[in-house]
Amino acid sequence: MSAPYYATRSPMAQPSRRRKAPVVWSAWRPGAPLRVDEKRSFEENGYLVFRRRFTPGEVSRMRTEADRLRHGAAGLVDPETIVREPAGESIRSIFELHRQSDVFRELTADVRLLDVARWLLDDDVYIHQSRLNFKPGFEGEAFPWHSDFETWHSEDGMPEMRAISASILLDDNTACNGPLMVIPGSHLRFFPCAGETPEDHYRESLRQQRYGVPDPELLTELARTYGIEALTGEAGTVVLFDCNLLHASAGNITPLPRSNLFLVYNAVSNRLGEPPSGLRPRPEFLASRRLEPIER
Repeated sequence: MSAPYYATRSPMAQPSRRRKAPVVWSAWRPGAPLRVDEKRSFEENGYLVFRRRFTPGEVSRMRTEADRLRHGAAGLVDPETIVREPAGESIRSIFELHRQSDVFRELTADVRLLDVARWLLDDDVYIHQSRLNFKPGFEGEAFPWHSDFETWHSEDGMPEMRAISASILLDDNTACNGPLMVIPGSHLRFFPCAGETPEDHYRESLRQQRYGVPDPELLTELARTYGIEALTGEAGTVVLFDCNLLHASAGNITPLPRSNLFLVYNAVSNRLGEPPSGLRPRPEFLASRRLEPIER
């Protein structure tokens, strides 16, 4: 039996492969939610940055809700969906927001996000994963380089690269406080990662990821070829990026907090199957198997 096209997590390093799926699934036409130059940029680079997508008042409402969940976590949030920093008890992430908060559930259907996601994927969509990533001043730890699809395919059974992430900046993301960094164009190839994944790997990887991280030599080569972009912006900015784009963020040693909200839209036709690794699927709060198409 031949190996799956996106085979990964093997004992030995494997060569990269060209992605099979298109980056943008819809043909551009007048009236599309993206301009033709934005569509081309997303295809070529794997991401788009929309400045001031949400107003200061809207951001304030989201930040208030994020603070409410974080500071009242013990009584407001399912404890299983809380991830703490590897070196302490500060909250690193809260998952499954769209089922634990009316504010964030409503946000998933906001036309400024939903219409673009539907058009890029040319399908109805549902939330595969939602989370808040916190990087408090002086305490926020780094997130290593990775492709989300590599994890979602190998550990969740996502069949194809037909999902996008929308990151809403709840604080100003500066060059100093650990903004999202990306390697433009890296979404056009699949980079397998070495190392057989342990069962229930998520319990460790959400705090400090060791498997599903590309080889340093590969990352060095990609950075030299394509460069690295730090996606900075003021609160209210939205970053859309392809599920296979290599990305990371450094730790935050400044006094300036950095909190970002992530909503992952997956095409209904791309619903999860069984992980090709043979591992037990990760829990629902990390990878939704409930097919709940979003309606306006």
